[in-house]
Amino acid sequence: MTDRVSIPSARHVRIVHLNGPTFQALATGDLPATNAVSPVPVTACFTALEQRRLWRMRSRQVELDPSSADWITGVVWDEQRQLAVGWAGYHGPPDASGMVEIGYAVDPAHRRRGYARAALETLLRRAAREPEVRTVRVTISPDNAASYQLASQYGFLRVGEQWDDEDGLEIIYEVVARQISCRDTPTPAQPLNHPAKPSRAGTLDTYLQSVAIR
Repeated sequence: MTDRVSIPSARHVRIVHLNGPTFQALATGDLPATNAVSPVPVTACFTALEQRRLWRMRSRQVELDPSSADWITGVVWDEQRQLAVGWAGYHGPPDASGMVEIGYAVDPAHRRRGYARAALETLLRRAAREPEVRTVRVTISPDNAASYQLASQYGFLRVGEQWDDEDGLEIIYEVVARQISCRDTPTPAQPLNHPAKPSRAGTLDTYLQSVAIR
C-alpha cells in the first residue's frame, strides 16, 4: 500500500509501507538483510545505531498487530530518483477516540528539498480521507523551529505539553481531520503559540526538519 502526494517541490514522492521482516532486519542494523526483504532499497541512514530503537518498536507493533503495518513508519521514496530519502508514518492506527499521531524524518543528506513537506502532506491527506480518523496530532520539541514552522501552515493548534523520557519536553498540537487542507502553496495559519526562541543553545543542525518518530 502506498500514499502519494503531488506538490511542486516533490511531486514524485510517495510513502512505501514496510513489512514485519523489513522491520526486524532494520532493528538489527543489517543493511544487506534489510534490502533483501524491503519493498524498496534503503540507505545506511536507516540502519544507523540511533534509529534501531524505532525499528524495534515498529517490529513489535507488527508482531502484535500485523494490520498496523499499513499505518506505521514507511519509506519516503523519491520515484524520480529511485531513492529512499527518509521515513514517515503514524505512530499506530487510530486510537479509540480516532486520533493518529504523525512523525517523519528526512535523511540529513536530502533535507531542504521539500521532502519533509511532501511526507507531512501525504500523512495529512490520508488522515483526512480515512473515516475513522477524527484528529491528527504532532508533538514538537520547543527548540525545533523548523518543525514548528512547517506544521503551523496546516492548521495545527497547541493543546498541551508532555514529557518524554527520551526527548524531554514536547508541545502537543492537533488539527481536526475534516478541517485539513493541503494546498500546493500553503499560507501560514493562526500562530501555534510555540516558543519564539529555542529553549537551549545549539547549532543549526539542532533544528531538524523533522518530527521525532517514536
